[in-house]
Amino acid sequence: MELGAIRYELDGPVALVTLDRPHRLNAWTGRMHTEYRWALEQAERAEEVRVVVVTGAGRGFCAGADSAALEGHVAKGGYDPGTPDDLARPGFGVRAEFDASFAFHFGLTKPVIAAVNGAAAGVGLVLACYCDLRFAAAGAKLTTAHGRLNLPAEYGLSWLLPRLIGVGRAMDLLLSSRVVQAEEALELGLVNQVHPPEEVLPATLAYARDLAERVAPRSLAETKRQVYTDLHRDVGTSVREAEALLEEMMREPDFAEGVAALTEKRPPRFG
Repeated sequence: MELGAIRYELDGPVALVTLDRPHRLNAWTGRMHTEYRWALEQAERAEEVRVVVVTGAGRGFCAGADSAALEGHVAKGGYDPGTPDDLARPGFGVRAEFDASFAFHFGLTKPVIAAVNGAAAGVGLVLACYCDLRFAAAGAKLTTAHGRLNLPAEYGLSWLLPRLIGVGRAMDLLLSSRVVQAEEALELGLVNQVHPPEEVLPATLAYARDLAERVAPRSLAETKRQVYTDLHRDVGTSVREAEALLEEMMREPDFAEGVAALTEKRPPRFG
C-alpha cells in the first residue's frame, strides 16, 4: 500500500506506526484509518515484530476527526466513514466482541503502546485508550470532545473508559468533554507514564524493546488475550483456563530457556 497519512517503520523487534498529518495535528481521516489498519496487519504478520508503538508526527498525537470530514458529514446528512470495503482486519477472528472498529486491538497478539506526544482528542483519545499502555508527553491535552459536537461517546469509549479509570472518573470525562492534561491523566490512571515531550517517544521505544527482549512472545500474546477475554467472563473460568495454559506452555522451549536464563543470571534468548 502507498502510504500518505501514516508512516510504518521497523526498529528491530518494534514496529513504529506514526500518524503523519502534522499540518493538521494528525487529524483522523478515512485514509488514515485505512492505512493504520493495514500497518497493524503488517506488524501482526511479521515474525520479527514483538511490540507495536503508535505516535504522532509533529506537535500532536491525533486531534480527532478532521474538520473537513466533519463538514462532509453535515453536507451528506449523516456519517460517512470514508473507508473502502476491503479494510484490513488485524485482530479479527479471536472473539466476536473484538471484531469491530478499534476493538480489534484486543485481538492482536502483540502489545500496542501509545506514545501520546501531544493533543489526543475525540477519536484520537479513542485510539490511545484502545492501546494496551499509554505514555504521554508532559502538558499533552486529552479530551473526549464528543459533547461539544452533539455526538455520543465514540467507538465503545463508554464501555472502555470506565474499565480503565472507574465509572465516576469516566463519567466526568465523558459527560463534560473537558480537557485534562497528561499530569492529571496520570493521577486518573488514564496514562501509565508522563515524560518531557522530547523524551516520550524514546522512553516508549525503550519500554517496548525491553518487553521484546525480556518477555517470551507467546507469554505476551496469551497474557494480552487473557486480560481482554476475562473482561467478558467469570473468575472461575479465568482460573481454569490459566491452569490449562500453564501446563501447556511449561512444555515449550521458551519456558526451559526462561528458567535457564533465571538460574544462569543472563538475559533470555527466546525463540
